Amino acid sequence: MIFTDTHCHLYLKQFKKDLDDVLKRSVEAGVRHIFLPAIDWKSIDQMDELNHPEITFYKMAGIHPSSVEKEWPVSEQKLMELCSNDDFVAVGETGLDYYWSTDFVDEQKKSLHLHCEIAKDTGKPIVLHNRDSTSDLLDIIEQQQNGSLNGVWHCFNGTEEEGKRALGLGLYLGVGGVSTFKNAGVDKVVAQMPIDRLILETDAPYLAPAPYRGKRNEPSYIKLIAEKLAEIKGLTLGEIAEITTGNAFRLFDIGTRRR
Repeated sequence: MIFTDTHCHLYLKQFKKDLDDVLKRSVEAGVRHIFLPAIDWKSIDQMDELNHPEITFYKMAGIHPSSVEKEWPVSEQKLMELCSNDDFVAVGETGLDYYWSTDFVDEQKKSLHLHCEIAKDTGKPIVLHNRDSTSDLLDIIEQQQNGSLNGVWHCFNGTEEEGKRALGLGLYLGVGGVSTFKNAGVDKVVAQMPIDRLILETDAPYLAPAPYRGKRNEPSYIKLIAEKLAEIKGLTLGEIAEITTGNAFRLFDIGTRRR
């Protein structure tokens, strides 16, 4: 079985001391494709340090909403140059985050609009962070949608109504560790979402699935998330691996780029 982690910050300092072991466990768990969302300009350089003979890494370029303050104004020219490069498969992560601060909401919204425009101009999917901002986030995607914009609501934790609205706007839903939390209710919503629009992610080092909740997350834990999704959907683990990897390759257009 081959699994795909569509959202992993493996370049961060939390992995510096034991990266080789983390990658070894990833391979042992069947994780052979890892997508790396950027959070700022610095992280893009850090991605280039990652290498493993049995894992393919896929880079993204973008400014996380929590990084907008320090990176403001976001350079349209730099973002366009990066996202136009074939080495980058997506625009992000971008989005809105009202949890930590609402001091830069206007700047976050402008940054999200910019990322959407570049996603449409480059024909690449957009990767969306959302925390306490669902209505505004989906409103902006609706404003930007011209029939060519697609992407993923990363770390999906919305209601059934919000999930269906996101699907209608051309988004996939990223299923991560929160789906394994007993009282989160995400599993019940995911059960109502179509399997052909779901992709797996860890968001490592954050949001580790049960039974590792509260600890550092890592790509090998994608198998635990897949097991939960298999339970939710009444499918085998092998079917989940094949379907979600296929969904990810379709969304990020990997088949026509490289495999």
